[in-house]
Amino acid sequence: MPSEKIENKNDFQIFNSWRDYLPYILILTVIISTIFILHFQGRIWWCKWDAPVYLWSNDAWGTHNSQHLFDPYSFTHVLHGLGYYGILYLIFRRRISFAWLLFIAVLAESAWEVLENQNAVIERYRAATISLEYFGDSITNSVGDVLCCIAGFFIAHKLAFWRSLALFVLTEIVLIFWIHDSLLINIIMLIYPIEAIKTWQTGG
Repeated sequence: MPSEKIENKNDFQIFNSWRDYLPYILILTVIISTIFILHFQGRIWWCKWDAPVYLWSNDAWGTHNSQHLFDPYSFTHVLHGLGYYGILYLIFRRRISFAWLLFIAVLAESAWEVLENQNAVIERYRAATISLEYFGDSITNSVGDVLCCIAGFFIAHKLAFWRSLALFVLTEIVLIFWIHDSLLINIIMLIYPIEAIKTWQTGG
């Protein structure tokens, strides 16, 4: 999350040539490719439990989590977007346009969606966290996650560093009290599970 916005004279300009469309075409191509890869990995299109079509599921720890378009964990993917923006700003500063930075972020998020839905990672979630009912994302949910990341990237571009950092911290706090989980806790539990955190999450 940078200390200032990335300013580039090409940001959000009217397209002057096909090259201006290229990063957005590639973004769409990445998302479509991700959908096909997830399908060939065996991911289902919608809720595994034959639920009605919901855009939102509030079921953070139950069977419907990660099966609908959005759920409480969608907010962690907004945080992905905030984080990607900050990291890419530090790496590239003003050397490339916002559109190309967005493409890199979407590529990274899509790659994570593919990796996250590998059987080994799914089993890691089930073993190391309290996501005992987690059997992988539906394809629809993965698309929703990528869209949330894009939203977070745009938000960071508008807010700049300190307001983006404040939003990140506030979102983490809300998630901790709401669902007893957050982006940072999720990362910790995947890499180095802490039994005390797991006990707290289960209400023990």
